[in-house]
Amino acid sequence: MKLRESYLADFVSLLFPQLCTACGQSLVANEHLICTKCRLTLPRTGFHLQADNIVAQQFWGKIELQSAYALFYFAKGGKVQNLMHHLKYKGIKELGNLAGEMAGSELIRNDVFKTVDVIIPVPLHKKRLRERGYNQSAHFAYGLAKTLNAAVDEDNLVRVAATETQTHKSRFERFNNMQEIFKIKFPENLKGKHVLLVDDVITTGSTLEACGIQLLQIEGVKLSIATIAYAE
Repeated sequence: MKLRESYLADFVSLLFPQLCTACGQSLVANEHLICTKCRLTLPRTGFHLQADNIVAQQFWGKIELQSAYALFYFAKGGKVQNLMHHLKYKGIKELGNLAGEMAGSELIRNDVFKTVDVIIPVPLHKKRLRERGYNQSAHFAYGLAKTLNAAVDEDNLVRVAATETQTHKSRFERFNNMQEIFKIKFPENLKGKHVLLVDDVITTGSTLEACGIQLLQIEGVKLSIATIAYAE
């Protein structure tokens, strides 16, 4: 029976091949979402080994961080952009979990991230969440939590107002656009905790900064940041 099911699966794969979400090539047996070649060659940053990396530098003088990290470099037209497109717009939310597991395997080697108590994803506005059906950053958080042995809290930090697209705004415009957008519902639950704030892509850092400002108002909170990708 198992042999027959295997033949059937191979036949279905022949007619409807599963494609790598990074390069678009057909996946082979035991490959899932990202082919082996792409897993080995995607542009990892190595930021878990660099305390003063580019992401951390973006927040110097703005918010106090324990550490900052991004898994991949993002380049327009590149494989990482393909991954993010599938994650955010093609409904392949499992890519977020996979990215979290990949990032977690690096971060667990960094002593700072070993002390994380709770992981909080940057929230979507309710309207955007209804449209998409899921928060891609939350899936990233749950993937990270598997390795970091930390809780995920996706209900405490909330987005209280929608914002217009940030794509073509300057850093100053983005930051102003994010003011008073985020609120903490239950600050007492985070007192004295090391919070890991996560998002999908960091560009100017204005969204993460706005969230961080709210979190750091809570007594005893230590804050770190992690994203799937860093876009220069």
